Amino acid sequence: MIAPIKNPGSNTRGLLAYLYGPGRHDEHRDPHIVAGFAMLAMPDPGRDENATLTQLARYLDEPVRLRNSEPGKKLTDHVWHCPVRAAPEDRYLSDAEWSEIAERIVQAAGIALKDDDLACRWIAVRHADDHIHILATTVREDGRRPKLHNSGQRVGAECREIEKDYGLRQLGTGDRTAERRPTQAEMHKAKRLGWEQTSREWLQDRIRAAIPHASNAEELLAYLQADGVEVKIRRFPSGDLQGYSVARPGDLKANGQPNYIPGGKIAPDLSLPKLQALLAAGRPEEHPTARRNKPATRWQHATNALDTFTTDHDTAGGSGDARAQAHITALGELIEATAQTAPQDLRAELRAAAKIFARAQRSQISADHSAAAGLRQAARDLVHASRGKDGSTLAVFVAALVWAAILSQRWHTAKGHAQQAEAARRTVQHLQAAYDHAAADQLAFLAQRQPKEQTRNTLASDVRAAIPDHATRILADPSWPALATVLADAEAGGYIPRQLLTEAAARRELGSARLPAKVLIARIQHTSYNPAPNRTVEAALLRSSAAPFVRHHITTPPPTTKARQRPGTQPRHR
Repeated sequence: MIAPIKNPGSNTRGLLAYLYGPGRHDEHRDPHIVAGFAMLAMPDPGRDENATLTQLARYLDEPVRLRNSEPGKKLTDHVWHCPVRAAPEDRYLSDAEWSEIAERIVQAAGIALKDDDLACRWIAVRHADDHIHILATTVREDGRRPKLHNSGQRVGAECREIEKDYGLRQLGTGDRTAERRPTQAEMHKAKRLGWEQTSREWLQDRIRAAIPHASNAEELLAYLQADGVEVKIRRFPSGDLQGYSVARPGDLKANGQPNYIPGGKIAPDLSLPKLQALLAAGRPEEHPTARRNKPATRWQHATNALDTFTTDHDTAGGSGDARAQAHITALGELIEATAQTAPQDLRAELRAAAKIFARAQRSQISADHSAAAGLRQAARDLVHASRGKDGSTLAVFVAALVWAAILSQRWHTAKGHAQQAEAARRTVQHLQAAYDHAAADQLAFLAQRQPKEQTRNTLASDVRAAIPDHATRILADPSWPALATVLADAEAGGYIPRQLLTEAAARRELGSARLPAKVLIARIQHTSYNPAPNRTVEAALLRSSAAPFVRHHITTPPPTTKARQRPGTQPRHR
């Protein structure tokens, strides 16, 4: 159940006209009052054919009129409006139940406390099955104003209790870190101008897309201006940045001026101080060209950086939580950078993932951004790297993003961050879809090259020995033939399959993996870039007639390297 409190208004009758009207799409049916202050004396235009909207507005506005008659007491924004909506899957609620819910909401907000005969006047109008609208005028019968500070937080907490008491869908408790919802006016304006997004949503996407490109706030604002965003900058007399506002081209106020919105009002983490703290924690660039402009390795470098991603810090809180929050924030930047640089056929899923994960990046825990400087640098490297063929390294990287998002979800869940955990869960779905698409061709190719049955049986024994708890699921996975090929290629390259399997399973638990063999393929491919040194194998290879040992990607084994022969077995042939 959601109950967003709207901005104060000044026209009681105007709001009543909407509540009792047909709605914008004829969705208002049988509007009538289900609860209110002093119900016996209140006219209800929905039930009494002689009652009018003007009469009801005058009844509600009476305390306001009396207060305004006093010198120096003129009020304007005195109309309090709170729609209360059940979830689509919730059961039908009767008028009596909605009446009880409305009374609990106005009590929690401070509009009308229980047994307070001098409280504000209010009504709850029902004009649809799934919601009501509560309208109140914020002057008490004794002329005083109600105490409404933090009323939204109190109403939200009461909604969580109402959900439990009435058996409704239970939502997470808010923590005041969500971006502002678009207003009705913003949505109508976007529709009128033919925009798919409101200006606030459009601006948020542009700012987040610019973050991986900037090393400080000045660069960020310059990038936004170059990207076509209207930027207004405030400076201190010293010339230092004081604040900024942004506007969407074509979004004008009534006076024809750009509709500038401060960054902090677009999203809590986009205020100037938050952005400055985030960007200041980055590492200075030391190798801007030599390291980044290698298309074949850019995804590999990013995957290496993701190896440092962790939320497994001290659970008691403190600095460990600050580091975990920093890693999650930086992960959002890395997903955004990936969405900008990945092949076109993956971008829709990756952009959706980046947009959703923005909610998972914010919590009440302050981040120690310096702890995640490596991840943030990886994001900058991606957006500045030259383009080239991606190969299997992209699929490996996206698989690593999936696991990092899963870890983020688990950390938020452990901390009780319901909204952030849900955002991370939805992010995993989009990243998983991107990985499935990125890896499809490669997995099909690997499956076609699967080793002969004898080799597969031996490799299956390796799986049972290395990962006994999940061996049955791995061998039944449709990707097992592809995994067998990867392991056979690895062995031909001088690696021990059982050791690679053990290392891969240690890096990512398999209990939650829907396709464990597929997960192992990505982990083994990444592990084999920089595996733990195997001195015995390296020494044997160096003593052989082959060229000096060089580590290869496991899908391209060196042609002169012989596969390891186990005691008592024949050499393997593929």
